[in-house]
Amino acid sequence: RFIDPHPFVPADSTERRERCEAILAMQAEGLRRRLEHIGCPTAVLGISGGLDSTLALLVAVRALDLLGRPRTDMVAVTMPGFGTTDRTYYNALSLISSLGAQNRDISIKASVLQHFEDIGHDPSVRDVTYENAQARERTQILFDIANGCRGLVVGTGDMSEDALGWCTFGGDHLASYNVNVCLTKTMIRKMVTYLCPRYEEQISSVLHDIVDTPVSPELLPPDESGKIQQKTEDILGSYRLHDFFLYYLLRYNFPPRKLYYYACLTFSEEFSASYILDKLKVFLNRFFSGQFKRSCSPDSADITPVCLSQYPIPSDCSAQALLADLSDIH
Repeated sequence: RFIDPHPFVPADSTERRERCEAILAMQAEGLRRRLEHIGCPTAVLGISGGLDSTLALLVAVRALDLLGRPRTDMVAVTMPGFGTTDRTYYNALSLISSLGAQNRDISIKASVLQHFEDIGHDPSVRDVTYENAQARERTQILFDIANGCRGLVVGTGDMSEDALGWCTFGGDHLASYNVNVCLTKTMIRKMVTYLCPRYEEQISSVLHDIVDTPVSPELLPPDESGKIQQKTEDILGSYRLHDFFLYYLLRYNFPPRKLYYYACLTFSEEFSASYILDKLKVFLNRFFSGQFKRSCSPDSADITPVCLSQYPIPSDCSAQALLADLSDIH
C-alpha cells in the first residue's frame, strides 16, 4: 500500500491549505492568550533568517494584530555571530522592516570573545563550547531585553529539533513560550511556502529565499565565499527521514525494525538502505539521549494530534534495547 513520505504534511493541496490555516490560527491565538493572560505589553523574538524564527515572527505579528496592538510591540532581535552569513542576516532585517516590527541589532561577537577569555577557551578551537557559548549569549540577550520592556520571549524551536536534541541546553532550548514546538521542520517549510503568496512582493520574495536557504544553526564561520558551511542535514541526515521516523514512533509506537522497513519502502528511490539504517540509529540515539532537554522545555500549547508532550520517557532511558532490534541488519 501507499506510504506517505510526508506524514505530517497533507498531500492534497486543499487539505494542506486548510491545515496550514488552522495551525497558523491556533499558534497566533495561543500566543495572543498568553500575552493577554500575563499582561505582557511586548513580545521578544530572536530572528536568524531561518525557517523557524521566520514562522514564529509571522505568528507573533498576527497575535499582536489580534490584540489590536501596534506591530512595534514586537521586538525582533538580530544577533549576528561568527557564523552569520549576509544572506540570512539581511533576509532577517528585511523581513522585520517589512512587517513593521521593532528591530534591535546586537552583535554577539565581542561578548562571546570576552566570555571565552573569562573561561579560558581558545576561540580557534571550534568545538561544542565554541558553538554553545553563542547560543547561550543570544538567549541571555533576549531574556534581558524582555525584562527591560516587560516582554515575553517567544521560542522558535520545532519538534524535529526537539526530538533530536538539536538545541543548546540553557540556550535556544529556553523561552517564555514556544509557538513551534508541535511542528516538524518539514511542516514549517510547507507553512512558510504556503504563506509566501499571502504577502506583498517584497515580503514574499524574502520568504521564498528563506525557504531555499540550507538549514543551519550558523555557529561555525561560513566558507571562503561567505556561504553557509555548517549544514544541519549534512550532520544529522535528512529531516524528511527524521520526521518520518518521528511520526511512526509517536503515532503508532513502531519498533525500530518496522521503522526501518517502512522507510526503505517509502524512500527506496531517494536514499540507500544503508543511509536509512545509519540515520535511524542517529535518530534513536539522539531521541533518547536528548530527553533531559524535553523534561524542562518551555511552556507551549498542543496544537497538533502528534506531539512530544504526549510521549514522556525517563531522562536516563537508554536507546540500546531498541538499537538491538537492528543489530542483524547490515
